[in-house]
Amino acid sequence: MESRSRLSIICSHLLPHSPSPTSRLSSSLTSSASINDAAGDTRNHQLDCVFCRIVRGESPAFKLYEDETCLCILDTSPVSPGHSLIIPKSHFSCLEATPPSVVAAMCSKVPSIGNAIMKANGSDSFNLLVNNGAAAGQVIFHTHIHIIPRKARDCLWTTESLRKRPLNFDQEASQIVSRVREQLSSISPDDEKGSRI
Repeated sequence: MESRSRLSIICSHLLPHSPSPTSRLSSSLTSSASINDAAGDTRNHQLDCVFCRIVRGESPAFKLYEDETCLCILDTSPVSPGHSLIIPKSHFSCLEATPPSVVAAMCSKVPSIGNAIMKANGSDSFNLLVNNGAAAGQVIFHTHIHIIPRKARDCLWTTESLRKRPLNFDQEASQIVSRVREQLSSISPDDEKGSRI
């Protein structure tokens, strides 16, 4: 039964419009923060944010890693043994509000932390998951990256179990590419350092 519960939690993240068991998650792990918080409201949410309380040492956590920018903790509602979260020490409600340098610092830790978690748990794979926004299943509005260790036949999910449909290479693909490139063209070079097509 525990496997089904874990599967339903992860499915709620992957298919957020289906019935979700996230309401069963501890209220201490939820935040009333909104992605569009005003600057003054953000300070109040930092006081209520469970991750901010962990960073300040006001709430307990099983810390796996810590540096000046981020820390990695065990998830308190893991979908598999070793399920961990990399969180920035500063409060950012969503990925787009998180400075690229902080995202880079968090992502640079994924290989070493992910490999350590896999070795410690006897797994040979892991999923990397970011739930960005309520419709994507974000429950705690403080940027974080899930590292979910996986084993063969662990009954979580397979890529084949996800609903997919082929990309329409004619009009649909062209429209998506045009709209995304238009959005990317508005990013100043100071905001992002990367190549553009």
